[in-house]
Amino acid sequence: MTLRTAVRLTRPFTLLPPLLGILSGAVCAWGSAHNPDPAHAVTWGLVGFAILASVAAALLNGANNTLNQLTDLEVDRINKPDRPLITGEANAREAWTLTWVLYGLALLPTWFIVVPPWRGPAAHQCFWLFFAGFVSTLVYSLPSFGRTKARGLLANLTIAIPRGCLLKVAGWTIVASAASLEPWVIGGLFGLFIFGASSTKDFSDAEGDRAGGCRTLPVVYGNRKAVAIISPFFVLPWLLLPFLAYAKDPLDPARRLLTGNAPLLAALGVLLAAWGAYTVWLLARNPDELATTENHPSWTHMYLMMMAAQVGFALAYVF
Repeated sequence: MTLRTAVRLTRPFTLLPPLLGILSGAVCAWGSAHNPDPAHAVTWGLVGFAILASVAAALLNGANNTLNQLTDLEVDRINKPDRPLITGEANAREAWTLTWVLYGLALLPTWFIVVPPWRGPAAHQCFWLFFAGFVSTLVYSLPSFGRTKARGLLANLTIAIPRGCLLKVAGWTIVASAASLEPWVIGGLFGLFIFGASSTKDFSDAEGDRAGGCRTLPVVYGNRKAVAIISPFFVLPWLLLPFLAYAKDPLDPARRLLTGNAPLLAALGVLLAAWGAYTVWLLARNPDELATTENHPSWTHMYLMMMAAQVGFALAYVF
């Protein structure tokens, strides 16, 4: 297998959001009230850990993408006939080798991400969050682990928890402990968004998914009802952000729940909600078009919104 084929198997465009998610989570923790360093110093150690974890997140996603292609051969023969395993550019043994090498490269280095003054079990929070993400990829793809990809909304949940919530919290643990509400609330917003938005790619894949026994929302409910189900998740998570930006932390009422720049966070929520509403309009104006367009604009907007949200949160915790 050539390097070009290996890169194609990992689907490079999809690797940028997890990389940004880790970096954004680390920046948010650095600028938060939970940073254990009162001076909020930027050290080479923190920078190195952030780079290491962000690359690991991209590699973990690349391994997941390769695993998906191994377990979706029959589906891809219909939906993606130009993929390397279908065209013969790569064989199954090579793809399995690439998958496990990428998993190893993603997981092993994160064990060494330990930020003082952590001690005991908390010292390896980042690793355990990555490990949970790794297990979720097996649950999503492999029949022996449940293959939630074939189980409707369970597929969305299995994507949303690691790629939305856990990803953000893992980035946070590079700087501060995850034993506070703030990183989980931020991660929860991203998880809610991805829970609905992850279905945007399922519309054009319905024919192959139906043949492969994958009960995605478009397969189960049809295009119009599926659009109605996922639309709120493009808007509601971000509408919550202006309220959360000023809410008090129930565990520590003396401080706000989100300790970044409240006006910036509120403005970010309004901007993302408006962007989400526009994406919903793209989805709803002609739901049947979604099934005939491989890369519908809503899918692109979903990825761009996710990356813009990552950058926006980071800026709100820097300024």
